[in-house]
Amino acid sequence: MPRRREVPKRVILPDPKYHDVVVTKFINIIMLDGKRSIAEKIFYGAIDKIEAKSKGNGLEIFKKALINVRPEIEVKSRRVGGATYQVPIEVKENRAMALAMRWLVGYSRKRSGKTMVDKLAAEFMDAASSKGASVKKKDDTHKMAEANKAFAHYRW
Repeated sequence: MPRRREVPKRVILPDPKYHDVVVTKFINIIMLDGKRSIAEKIFYGAIDKIEAKSKGNGLEIFKKALINVRPEIEVKSRRVGGATYQVPIEVKENRAMALAMRWLVGYSRKRSGKTMVDKLAAEFMDAASSKGASVKKKDDTHKMAEANKAFAHYRW
């Protein structure tokens, strides 16, 4: 972090197909080694597979999955007098969205399946219906914050 001035946020252009900035951010998280076209094929393929399976709007299911996975509170380590406490804090909007995207991509990569398109589509479907590994991660984060509620007065 620089000391002198605030670093300006980079402007992210919307994706070419849906004209949505959130989709571009998600494609950036899927992307490995700068291979954007492969990441776009994976994402758009997953959306098409969802539309074929559920007969609904794939982008709406993707947005619903993001909302279901997004955490409201998390714990942060704070050192107070030689002891480290897990202090529950509220998650800012952009961090919550970034965590949700990261969890969706991470747990879809760990899934069993043939291709990344299949795995990502399955994770979106599970997350949209409030089940799956990424929703479990959100619930675990909330449980951990709830368990450490006694240390909330260390928040500053």
